[in-house]
Amino acid sequence: MVARVGRKPLRHTGLRKSPPGLPPAGSDRRILAPKLPPSFMTTPIGILGAGKIGRMVCHLLSTSGLYQVRIGDVAKGAVDAMGGRYRDMQAQVVDFGDQKSLDQFLKGLWGVVSCAPYHCNPLIAERAKANGVHYFDLTEDVEVTQRVKQLAEGSKTAFAPQCGLAPGFITIVANHLIREMTEVQDLHLRVGALPRYPSNRLKYNLTWSTEGLINEYCNPCEALLDNELQFVQPLQDLERLTIDGVEYEAFNTSGGLGTLAFSLLGKVRNVNYKTIRYPGHCELMKLLLQDLGMRDHQAELARIFERALPTTNQDQIVVFVSATGTMKGRFTEATYARTIYHKTIDGQDWSGIQITTAAGVCGVVDLMREGKLPTSGLVRMEQVSYPDFLANRFGSYFA
Repeated sequence: MVARVGRKPLRHTGLRKSPPGLPPAGSDRRILAPKLPPSFMTTPIGILGAGKIGRMVCHLLSTSGLYQVRIGDVAKGAVDAMGGRYRDMQAQVVDFGDQKSLDQFLKGLWGVVSCAPYHCNPLIAERAKANGVHYFDLTEDVEVTQRVKQLAEGSKTAFAPQCGLAPGFITIVANHLIREMTEVQDLHLRVGALPRYPSNRLKYNLTWSTEGLINEYCNPCEALLDNELQFVQPLQDLERLTIDGVEYEAFNTSGGLGTLAFSLLGKVRNVNYKTIRYPGHCELMKLLLQDLGMRDHQAELARIFERALPTTNQDQIVVFVSATGTMKGRFTEATYARTIYHKTIDGQDWSGIQITTAAGVCGVVDLMREGKLPTSGLVRMEQVSYPDFLANRFGSYFA
């Protein structure tokens, strides 16, 4: 722990949801509290990766006044861009693939949030354990998460993988919807990060990791079908759905369930996760990945996407979870549906995917710091209390 003068947590006043078809209501306004006395203790935490999500995680933790942030990235330009943005924040170059570089970064930290590319996470998690540092990540990759789960066995520190948006927050919602059901038949989880103003045939803009996007389109997808854990193919089981009067499509993608399928085995008959897109996207992705063979040339496809698809901060995050089962003796459906838009926070413009992903992991970090989550072994998102999460300063972005 490092003592310093800081600010009280910023009060998240929250914004009311805009009516369908209208832009989000203005900026997120904060009330800054007086400075705290010198006895106030901040929690030293590291962030690996200074990309879109890492910058948002850094902003939320740094401006809360509760954390002393150290951020690292392989790119010197990204590190230099972060330097001096926040009081008492440290920024340094880190080689994600080098044990010595990681050990130097992790020294003295309470926890580390990995916003690095998913394939870097096994070594980061390994060094976090060796250095006695709590570990948090955002990955949707199944194999990487299996390695993290192995490292968590018998660990004196906590390992909390997959705690962003999906997997992450959507798992917390799903678990909340079924809590009062005595028998659960179907649990459907749907999430989409979409441009608000699509202008190309894919009806898509790059809003997060291109590597991660292609990865979830190509890998097998976990699901529970008739009480059995199975793997289904990505880009299959296409469906149409309408939320707030807008028509979307949804299809299988990998990693969105996190550990939920294993946790609900024997408790829920059918569980599946699908990604939401605008109609027509799935067929074009099948053309690229299957008919043109780009599934076997993912690095090349990533370069094409980054060259041809523009990025945007003007996005919307569509979250839809539906559970059907028996509640108080009656067959009942419970639904959560929410659209979260890009917005201005503390005078800076942030995309919806930055806000929701960062708020997810920061909420979990904060709950653990407050003693509301285990501090050793594997921490599953199913263990996170939905009311506690929404009441949290970071989780309130989903309220």
